[in-house]
Amino acid sequence: MSTDERHPVGVTTADAPAAAEPPTRMTGYLWLVLVSAFLAWMFDSIALNVFNLILTPSMSELLHTTERAAIVGTGGLIVAIKLVAWGIGGTIFGVLTDRFGRARIMLVTIVIYAVFTGLSALAQNWEQLAVFQAIAGLGIGGEWAAGAALLAESLPERLRPRLMIIMQLAFSVGYFFAAVVNLGVGTASWRWVLVWCAVPAVLVIVLRLFVKEPERWVRTQQRHDRRLGSLRRLFEPDLRRRTLGGLFSAMALMVGSFAATTFAPSWIAEMSASAGPAQIARYSSYFAMLLNGGAILGYIALIWLTVSLGRRGSYFVFCLGSLITAVAMFTLARSTGAVLWAAPIAGFFMLGGFGVFAVYLPELFPTAVRATGQGFCFNFARIITGVGTLTTGVLVGTLGSFPMAGLIVSLVFAVGLFTIWIGPETRGWRLSDS
Repeated sequence: MSTDERHPVGVTTADAPAAAEPPTRMTGYLWLVLVSAFLAWMFDSIALNVFNLILTPSMSELLHTTERAAIVGTGGLIVAIKLVAWGIGGTIFGVLTDRFGRARIMLVTIVIYAVFTGLSALAQNWEQLAVFQAIAGLGIGGEWAAGAALLAESLPERLRPRLMIIMQLAFSVGYFFAAVVNLGVGTASWRWVLVWCAVPAVLVIVLRLFVKEPERWVRTQQRHDRRLGSLRRLFEPDLRRRTLGGLFSAMALMVGSFAATTFAPSWIAEMSASAGPAQIARYSSYFAMLLNGGAILGYIALIWLTVSLGRRGSYFVFCLGSLITAVAMFTLARSTGAVLWAAPIAGFFMLGGFGVFAVYLPELFPTAVRATGQGFCFNFARIITGVGTLTTGVLVGTLGSFPMAGLIVSLVFAVGLFTIWIGPETRGWRLSDS
């Protein structure tokens, strides 16, 4: 066992008196914090994933073509740009969250992604759509860093792990909602899908006005710690392994899952081309609904697994399951029905596995750089994911096959089986304040 694992930062007895004591039970206010964080991440997910569902019809209209290589290539470029913006936004807003407050920066990020998701409906060419989606991506990345830190530092310690997974579950609820909207209005126009997915975020903005900064962060700020929001702090000896382990593990799961899920609706569209646009929209929506139904079950399973197997063991199981599922899906599925059957299993492992990060990343970093560390690991990995997504689009054009391209990129899941052991196990740790 390493020194880092035997002596986690900020959890020694000597440090305890300086730490802000967390609440011991849920209060009405804490339920408000949980609900607002849940809804914020849910609408964050809607803003992120809605383009996956409308990629084929939007690109076909804006490019004035039905050529697969052009649609997938340009759509993949927009997704890659959005993911890179997510990574940049998550890193920058993570730093700002540690310096200026969780609730304050959270509100800013929600406004950004809601406004620019709505404006995307007005795009007259693919370049405009790319710009609007990129700016929305900045807010999407920042929201998770701020929201996860806010919730982790507000909740009672004994309930924190399971409630953080409940918050992460909102990602699949949001994706499911986007699929329902696409099923309802996607047959009329992809533009209306974007509008309907942007409007509900106003509710979260109202709720956020009643949420205050967590006491942990307030006390840390009052100490005038110069390391608040310091990226350099993440690579100091006591935190370096945690940062690298979190970053590379997030990268492996993100690249693999996006290869398997981002282009699946386009793969379905190709296999169902003779069915017509209305049926394709329905199939794509069914896929997303089944995918996220499975993911919700995966998140629920993690509530117990992160306790029994630990954070790293749970990630390993879900990453291995993702690898096996991806290989099976891309080598055996040859019809729309087969892809739909595979969807809930893929969702269970590929999306459900992200629930580990909701618990693990807040425990890796002290309060002064918690949002910075989470933002860097969870969101900077999106930049690498953007490259993976773009690569998938290029491979589809080069190989002429969705399954082969998806299979090649999904092999990155194997990397996660090793990188998760770089950082320490945090089961049983209390959040660090120093």
